[in-house]
Amino acid sequence: MIITKIILNPTYTIIAIAILFIMYLIIYLWHRSFLKRNSSSKEKNAHKLSRHDQNPIMSPRTHQEWESGGTFNPAAVTDNEGTVHLLYRAVGDDGISRIGHASSRDGKTIDSRSSFPVYQPSQGYGMPDPSSIHGPLTYDPIMHPSGGGWAGCEDPRAVKIEDTIYMTYTAFEGWNSVRIGVTSISEKNLRNNHWNWKKPKIISSSKQINKNWVIFPEKINGKFAVLHSVSPKILIDYVDSLSNPYSTDVILSQSPKGGRKTHWDNWMRGAGAPPIKTSKGWLLLYHAMDKNDPDKYKLGAMLLDFKDPTIVLFRSPKPILEPIMSYENDSKAGVIYASGAVVKHGNLLVYYGGGDKHICVAETTLNTLLEWLIKYGKISN
Repeated sequence: MIITKIILNPTYTIIAIAILFIMYLIIYLWHRSFLKRNSSSKEKNAHKLSRHDQNPIMSPRTHQEWESGGTFNPAAVTDNEGTVHLLYRAVGDDGISRIGHASSRDGKTIDSRSSFPVYQPSQGYGMPDPSSIHGPLTYDPIMHPSGGGWAGCEDPRAVKIEDTIYMTYTAFEGWNSVRIGVTSISEKNLRNNHWNWKKPKIISSSKQINKNWVIFPEKINGKFAVLHSVSPKILIDYVDSLSNPYSTDVILSQSPKGGRKTHWDNWMRGAGAPPIKTSKGWLLLYHAMDKNDPDKYKLGAMLLDFKDPTIVLFRSPKPILEPIMSYENDSKAGVIYASGAVVKHGNLLVYYGGGDKHICVAETTLNTLLEWLIKYGKISN
Protein backbone atom coordinates (compact mmCIF):
# COMPACT_ATOMS: atom_id res chain seq x y z
CA MET A 1 0.00 0.00 0.00
CA ILE A 2 2.82 2.42 0.95
CA ILE A 3 4.77 1.58 -2.23
CA THR A 4 1.63 2.12 -4.31
CA LYS A 5 1.13 5.53 -2.78
CA ILE A 6 4.76 6.46 -3.47
CA ILE A 7 4.48 5.37 -7.09
CA LEU A 8 1.21 7.24 -7.58
CA ASN A 9 2.49 10.38 -5.87
CA PRO A 10 4.15 12.64 -8.49
CA THR A 11 6.41 14.23 -5.89
CA TYR A 12 7.83 10.92 -4.79
CA THR A 13 8.27 9.86 -8.41
CA ILE A 14 10.30 12.97 -9.21
CA ILE A 15 12.47 12.42 -6.13
CA ALA A 16 13.07 8.79 -7.08
CA ILE A 17 14.04 9.76 -10.64
CA ALA A 18 16.38 12.43 -9.30
CA ILE A 19 18.05 9.93 -6.96
CA LEU A 20 18.47 7.43 -9.80
CA PHE A 21 19.91 10.16 -12.04
CA ILE A 22 22.41 11.22 -9.37
CA MET A 23 23.45 7.60 -8.83
CA TYR A 24 23.88 7.14 -12.58
CA LEU A 25 25.94 10.35 -12.79
CA ILE A 26 28.20 9.23 -9.94
CA ILE A 27 28.73 5.83 -11.54
CA TYR A 28 29.36 7.43 -14.95
CA LEU A 29 31.93 9.91 -13.61
CA TRP A 30 33.68 7.17 -11.61
CA HIS A 31 33.78 4.91 -14.65
CA ARG A 32 35.13 7.71 -16.84
CA SER A 33 37.82 8.46 -14.28
CA PHE A 34 38.68 4.77 -14.13
CA LEU A 35 38.98 4.54 -17.91
CA LYS A 36 41.17 7.63 -17.99
CA ARG A 37 43.49 6.22 -15.34
CA ASN A 38 43.52 2.87 -17.07
CA SER A 39 44.18 4.50 -20.44
CA SER A 40 47.07 6.43 -18.93
CA SER A 41 48.44 3.20 -17.53
CA LYS A 42 48.17 1.50 -20.91
CA GLU A 43 49.85 4.46 -22.57
CA LYS A 44 52.87 3.91 -20.40
CA ASN A 45 53.08 0.34 -21.53
CA ALA A 46 52.26 0.58 -25.21
CA HIS A 47 52.43 2.82 -28.23
CA LYS A 48 51.32 0.72 -31.18
CA LEU A 49 51.94 1.35 -34.83
CA SER A 50 48.77 1.46 -36.93
CA ARG A 51 48.65 -1.16 -39.66
CA HIS A 52 47.59 -0.13 -43.15
CA ASP A 53 44.04 -1.35 -43.77
CA GLN A 54 45.13 -2.80 -47.13
CA ASN A 55 47.89 -5.00 -45.67
CA PRO A 56 49.63 -6.90 -47.02
CA ILE A 57 50.62 -4.43 -49.71
CA MET A 58 52.64 -7.08 -51.55
CA SER A 59 52.48 -10.87 -51.70
CA PRO A 60 54.14 -13.59 -53.78
CA ARG A 61 53.16 -13.86 -57.44
CA THR A 62 52.82 -17.50 -58.40
CA HIS A 63 53.43 -16.77 -62.09
CA GLN A 64 56.85 -15.29 -61.28
CA GLU A 65 59.09 -18.25 -60.41
CA TRP A 66 61.78 -16.06 -58.87
CA GLU A 67 59.37 -14.71 -56.19
CA SER A 68 56.67 -17.38 -55.98
CA GLY A 69 57.78 -18.59 -52.54
CA GLY A 70 57.85 -15.29 -50.69
CA THR A 71 58.18 -11.51 -51.00
CA PHE A 72 59.17 -9.98 -47.66
CA ASN A 73 61.70 -8.03 -45.54
CA PRO A 74 62.01 -4.89 -47.72
CA ALA A 75 64.54 -2.09 -47.63
CA ALA A 76 63.04 1.37 -48.12
CA VAL A 77 64.44 4.68 -49.38
CA THR A 78 62.84 7.90 -50.59
CA ASP A 79 64.18 9.66 -53.67
CA ASN A 80 64.38 13.41 -54.22
CA GLU A 81 60.92 13.42 -55.79
CA GLY A 82 59.32 11.83 -52.72
CA THR A 83 58.75 8.38 -54.22
CA VAL A 84 59.35 5.45 -51.86
CA HIS A 85 61.43 2.62 -53.32
CA LEU A 86 61.23 -0.86 -51.82
CA LEU A 87 64.05 -3.33 -52.42
CA TYR A 88 62.60 -6.58 -51.17
CA ARG A 89 63.73 -10.11 -50.60
CA ALA A 90 62.12 -12.60 -52.97
CA VAL A 91 62.38 -16.38 -52.69
CA GLY A 92 61.72 -18.48 -55.77
CA ASP A 93 60.87 -22.06 -56.52
CA ASP A 94 64.58 -22.86 -56.45
CA GLY A 95 65.01 -21.61 -52.88
CA ILE A 96 67.35 -18.78 -53.84
CA SER A 97 66.83 -15.28 -52.42
CA ARG A 98 67.01 -12.41 -54.87
CA ILE A 99 66.13 -8.71 -54.66
CA GLY A 100 63.04 -7.25 -56.33
CA HIS A 101 61.93 -3.61 -56.63
CA ALA A 102 58.65 -1.78 -56.13
CA SER A 103 57.79 1.90 -55.86
CA SER A 104 55.02 3.94 -54.28
CA ARG A 105 54.25 7.65 -54.50
CA ASP A 106 52.16 7.72 -51.31
CA GLY A 107 54.23 5.12 -49.47
CA LYS A 108 51.34 2.67 -49.18
CA THR A 109 49.93 1.88 -52.61
CA ILE A 110 52.29 0.01 -54.92
CA ASP A 111 52.48 1.85 -58.24
CA SER A 112 55.06 -0.30 -59.99
CA ARG A 113 56.75 -3.63 -59.39
CA SER A 114 59.62 -5.31 -61.22
CA SER A 115 58.93 -8.39 -63.33
CA PHE A 116 62.48 -9.65 -62.78
CA PRO A 117 65.08 -9.54 -60.00
CA VAL A 118 66.95 -6.23 -59.89
CA TYR A 119 69.85 -7.74 -57.93
CA GLN A 120 71.02 -11.34 -57.85
CA PRO A 121 73.62 -13.23 -55.81
CA SER A 122 76.95 -14.12 -57.34
CA GLN A 123 79.55 -16.63 -56.24
CA GLY A 124 81.12 -15.50 -52.97
CA TYR A 125 78.38 -12.89 -52.45
CA GLY A 126 75.43 -15.12 -51.64
CA MET A 127 75.85 -17.95 -54.13
CA PRO A 128 77.88 -20.97 -52.93
CA ASP A 129 80.72 -22.42 -54.95
CA PRO A 130 79.20 -25.55 -56.55
CA SER A 131 82.35 -27.51 -55.70
CA SER A 132 81.69 -26.91 -52.00
CA ILE A 133 78.23 -28.49 -52.17
CA HIS A 134 78.04 -32.20 -51.52
CA GLY A 135 75.36 -33.62 -53.77
CA PRO A 136 73.03 -31.85 -56.20
CA LEU A 137 72.01 -28.22 -55.77
CA THR A 138 68.43 -28.96 -54.79
CA TYR A 139 66.10 -27.01 -52.55
CA ASP A 140 64.51 -28.57 -49.48
CA PRO A 141 62.36 -26.24 -47.30
CA ILE A 142 62.99 -28.42 -44.25
CA MET A 143 66.76 -28.60 -44.70
CA HIS A 144 67.01 -24.93 -45.70
CA PRO A 145 64.88 -22.97 -43.20
CA SER A 146 66.43 -19.50 -43.60
CA GLY A 147 63.27 -17.69 -44.59
CA GLY A 148 62.44 -20.58 -46.87
CA GLY A 149 65.70 -20.48 -48.86
CA TRP A 150 69.11 -22.12 -48.98
CA ALA A 151 71.21 -19.36 -50.56
CA GLY A 152 71.14 -15.82 -51.88
CA CYS A 153 70.75 -12.17 -50.92
CA GLU A 154 68.64 -11.94 -47.79
CA ASP A 155 67.03 -9.12 -45.81
CA PRO A 156 68.30 -5.96 -47.55
CA ARG A 157 68.55 -2.56 -45.88
CA ALA A 158 69.16 0.64 -47.79
CA VAL A 159 70.10 4.25 -47.15
CA LYS A 160 70.63 7.25 -49.37
CA ILE A 161 73.86 9.16 -48.73
CA GLU A 162 74.22 12.19 -50.99
CA ASP A 163 73.23 10.89 -54.44
CA THR A 164 74.03 7.20 -53.85
CA ILE A 165 71.91 4.33 -52.53
CA TYR A 166 73.84 1.87 -50.37
CA MET A 167 72.31 -1.54 -49.77
CA THR A 168 73.48 -4.05 -47.20
CA TYR A 169 72.25 -7.62 -47.26
CA THR A 170 72.97 -11.00 -45.75
CA ALA A 171 75.05 -13.06 -48.18
CA PHE A 172 73.77 -16.50 -47.21
CA GLU A 173 75.65 -19.51 -48.57
CA GLY A 174 74.57 -22.03 -45.94
CA TRP A 175 75.07 -21.78 -42.21
CA ASN A 176 78.82 -22.09 -42.62
CA SER A 177 78.90 -18.82 -44.53
CA VAL A 178 76.57 -16.04 -43.35
CA ARG A 179 78.19 -12.70 -44.07
CA ILE A 180 77.27 -9.09 -44.76
CA GLY A 181 77.50 -7.76 -48.29
CA VAL A 182 77.15 -4.15 -49.40
CA THR A 183 76.63 -2.71 -52.86
CA SER A 184 75.50 0.65 -54.23
CA ILE A 185 73.72 2.33 -57.10
CA SER A 186 73.15 5.98 -58.00
CA GLU A 187 69.81 7.50 -57.09
CA LYS A 188 69.31 8.48 -60.72
CA ASN A 189 69.74 4.90 -61.92
CA LEU A 190 67.47 3.60 -59.17
CA ARG A 191 64.75 6.06 -60.18
CA ASN A 192 65.13 5.15 -63.86
CA ASN A 193 65.30 1.38 -63.26
CA HIS A 194 68.86 1.10 -64.57
CA TRP A 195 70.15 -1.70 -62.38
CA ASN A 196 73.91 -1.29 -62.77
CA TRP A 197 74.91 -2.02 -59.17
CA LYS A 198 78.51 -1.64 -58.07
CA LYS A 199 80.49 -4.80 -57.49
CA PRO A 200 79.58 -5.95 -53.95
CA LYS A 201 81.93 -5.89 -51.00
CA ILE A 202 81.89 -8.28 -48.04
CA ILE A 203 82.41 -6.32 -44.81
CA SER A 204 82.07 -9.06 -42.16
CA SER A 205 84.44 -11.84 -41.15
CA SER A 206 84.26 -15.33 -42.67
CA LYS A 207 84.77 -16.72 -39.17
CA GLN A 208 81.53 -15.26 -37.82
CA ILE A 209 77.82 -15.55 -38.53
CA ASN A 210 76.40 -12.05 -38.93
CA LYS A 211 73.02 -10.57 -39.80
CA ASN A 212 71.09 -7.33 -39.30
CA TRP A 213 73.81 -4.78 -40.02
CA VAL A 214 72.67 -1.25 -40.89
CA ILE A 215 74.35 1.89 -42.19
CA PHE A 216 73.62 5.37 -40.85
CA PRO A 217 72.04 7.58 -43.56
CA GLU A 218 74.85 10.14 -43.38
CA LYS A 219 78.54 10.12 -42.73
CA ILE A 220 79.67 10.76 -39.16
CA ASN A 221 82.93 12.69 -38.85
CA GLY A 222 83.50 12.06 -42.54
CA LYS A 223 83.16 8.28 -42.35
CA PHE A 224 80.49 5.69 -43.04
CA ALA A 225 79.00 4.43 -39.78
CA VAL A 226 78.07 0.74 -39.67
CA LEU A 227 75.95 -0.43 -36.74
CA HIS A 228 76.52 -4.17 -36.35
CA SER A 229 75.29 -5.18 -32.90
CA VAL A 230 72.59 -4.00 -30.48
CA SER A 231 73.21 -6.11 -27.38
CA PRO A 232 74.64 -6.18 -24.80
CA LYS A 233 75.70 -2.80 -26.18
CA ILE A 234 75.52 -0.83 -29.39
CA LEU A 235 78.55 -1.52 -31.59
CA ILE A 236 79.46 0.84 -34.45
CA ASP A 237 82.47 0.82 -36.74
CA TYR A 238 83.50 3.78 -38.89
CA VAL A 239 85.00 3.09 -42.31
CA ASP A 240 86.38 5.27 -45.08
CA SER A 241 84.76 3.41 -47.98
CA LEU A 242 81.98 0.94 -48.73
CA SER A 243 82.73 0.81 -52.45
CA ASN A 244 86.12 -0.90 -52.74
CA PRO A 245 85.32 -4.57 -53.43
CA TYR A 246 89.00 -5.53 -53.36
CA SER A 247 89.62 -4.34 -49.81
CA THR A 248 90.17 -7.19 -47.39
CA ASP A 249 89.31 -5.12 -44.33
CA VAL A 250 86.38 -6.57 -42.38
CA ILE A 251 84.48 -5.60 -39.25
CA LEU A 252 84.65 -8.00 -36.32
CA SER A 253 81.33 -8.14 -34.50
CA GLN A 254 79.45 -10.27 -32.00
CA SER A 255 76.03 -11.85 -32.05
CA PRO A 256 73.36 -10.19 -29.89
CA LYS A 257 73.38 -11.52 -26.36
CA GLY A 258 70.75 -11.26 -23.67
CA GLY A 259 68.53 -8.25 -23.20
CA ARG A 260 66.71 -6.47 -20.40
CA LYS A 261 65.79 -9.27 -18.02
CA THR A 262 62.68 -7.57 -16.62
CA HIS A 263 61.31 -6.28 -19.92
CA TRP A 264 59.70 -7.63 -23.06
CA ASP A 265 63.01 -7.49 -24.96
CA ASN A 266 64.90 -9.95 -22.77
CA TRP A 267 66.13 -11.78 -25.88
CA MET A 268 67.59 -9.31 -28.37
CA ARG A 269 67.73 -10.30 -32.04
CA GLY A 270 69.09 -7.33 -33.99
CA ALA A 271 68.56 -3.97 -35.66
CA GLY A 272 65.55 -3.41 -37.89
CA ALA A 273 65.57 -0.52 -40.35
CA PRO A 274 68.60 1.79 -40.64
CA PRO A 275 68.66 4.63 -38.08
CA ILE A 276 66.52 7.68 -38.80
CA LYS A 277 67.74 11.14 -37.87
CA THR A 278 65.21 13.04 -35.75
CA SER A 279 65.24 16.21 -33.69
CA LYS A 280 65.70 14.13 -30.52
CA GLY A 281 68.39 11.69 -31.63
CA TRP A 282 68.86 8.70 -33.90
CA LEU A 283 65.72 6.57 -33.97
CA LEU A 284 66.59 2.88 -34.22
CA LEU A 285 64.01 0.13 -34.61
CA TYR A 286 65.00 -3.30 -33.38
CA HIS A 287 63.73 -6.85 -33.10
CA ALA A 288 63.50 -8.78 -29.87
CA MET A 289 61.72 -11.73 -28.29
CA ASP A 290 60.26 -12.35 -24.86
CA LYS A 291 61.22 -15.64 -23.23
CA ASN A 292 57.89 -15.51 -21.41
CA ASP A 293 56.08 -15.21 -24.76
CA PRO A 294 58.35 -17.28 -27.01
CA ASP A 295 58.48 -17.74 -30.77
CA LYS A 296 57.37 -14.19 -31.59
CA TYR A 297 59.50 -11.53 -33.25
CA LYS A 298 58.41 -8.17 -31.87
CA LEU A 299 59.43 -4.63 -32.77
CA GLY A 300 60.81 -2.02 -30.42
CA ALA A 301 62.36 1.44 -30.74
CA MET A 302 65.23 3.26 -29.08
CA LEU A 303 66.77 6.72 -29.30
CA LEU A 304 70.53 6.98 -29.70
CA ASP A 305 72.66 9.99 -28.82
CA PHE A 306 73.64 12.28 -31.70
CA LYS A 307 77.26 12.75 -30.66
CA ASP A 308 77.84 9.16 -29.57
CA PRO A 309 75.28 6.78 -31.12
CA THR A 310 76.52 3.91 -28.94
CA ILE A 311 74.65 5.59 -26.07
CA VAL A 312 70.99 4.59 -25.73
CA LEU A 313 68.97 7.52 -24.37
CA PHE A 314 65.46 6.03 -24.35
CA ARG A 315 63.96 2.65 -25.13
CA SER A 316 60.39 1.48 -25.59
CA PRO A 317 58.95 -0.14 -22.45
CA LYS A 318 56.71 -2.33 -24.61
CA PRO A 319 56.83 -3.47 -28.25
CA ILE A 320 55.35 -1.10 -30.81
CA LEU A 321 54.30 -3.93 -33.15
CA GLU A 322 53.57 -7.60 -32.52
CA PRO A 323 52.61 -10.48 -34.87
CA ILE A 324 48.88 -10.86 -34.28
CA MET A 325 47.43 -10.72 -37.79
CA SER A 326 46.91 -13.75 -40.02
CA TYR A 327 49.35 -12.43 -42.65
CA GLU A 328 52.00 -12.15 -39.91
CA ASN A 329 51.59 -15.83 -39.10
CA ASP A 330 51.39 -17.30 -42.57
CA SER A 331 54.44 -19.15 -43.88
CA LYS A 332 56.40 -18.77 -40.65
CA ALA A 333 54.27 -17.99 -37.62
CA GLY A 334 55.05 -15.17 -35.25
CA VAL A 335 57.34 -13.05 -37.44
CA ILE A 336 57.38 -9.29 -37.87
CA TYR A 337 60.63 -8.21 -39.52
CA ALA A 338 60.88 -4.46 -40.07
CA SER A 339 63.84 -3.80 -42.36
CA GLY A 340 62.75 -0.50 -43.91
CA ALA A 341 61.35 2.81 -42.68
CA VAL A 342 60.90 6.32 -44.07
CA VAL A 343 59.43 9.58 -42.83
CA LYS A 344 56.77 11.04 -45.12
CA HIS A 345 54.70 14.15 -44.26
CA GLY A 346 55.62 13.79 -40.58
CA ASN A 347 54.57 10.14 -40.41
CA LEU A 348 56.92 7.26 -39.79
CA LEU A 349 56.16 4.50 -42.30
CA VAL A 350 57.57 1.13 -41.26
CA TYR A 351 57.84 -1.61 -43.86
CA TYR A 352 58.05 -5.16 -42.63
CA GLY A 353 57.88 -8.77 -43.64
CA GLY A 354 54.92 -10.69 -42.29
CA GLY A 355 55.35 -14.41 -41.68
CA ASP A 356 58.37 -14.57 -44.03
CA LYS A 357 55.94 -14.25 -46.94
CA HIS A 358 54.25 -10.85 -47.29
CA ILE A 359 55.20 -7.16 -47.27
CA CYS A 360 53.23 -4.89 -44.96
CA VAL A 361 53.34 -1.31 -43.74
CA ALA A 362 52.43 0.30 -40.42
CA GLU A 363 52.70 3.91 -39.34
CA THR A 364 52.64 6.43 -36.55
CA THR A 365 53.18 10.15 -36.20
CA LEU A 366 56.91 10.51 -35.70
CA ASN A 367 56.65 13.24 -33.05
CA THR A 368 54.10 11.23 -31.08
CA LEU A 369 56.42 8.23 -31.00
CA LEU A 370 59.37 10.39 -29.93
CA GLU A 371 57.36 12.07 -27.17
CA TRP A 372 56.20 8.68 -25.90
CA LEU A 373 59.73 7.28 -25.93
CA ILE A 374 61.11 10.25 -24.03
CA LYS A 375 58.27 10.27 -21.49
CA TYR A 376 58.11 6.55 -20.77
CA GLY A 377 61.31 5.04 -22.13
CA LYS A 378 63.87 6.27 -19.65
CA ILE A 379 66.65 3.73 -19.31
CA SER A 380 66.59 2.13 -15.87
CA ASN A 381 68.67 -0.99 -16.51
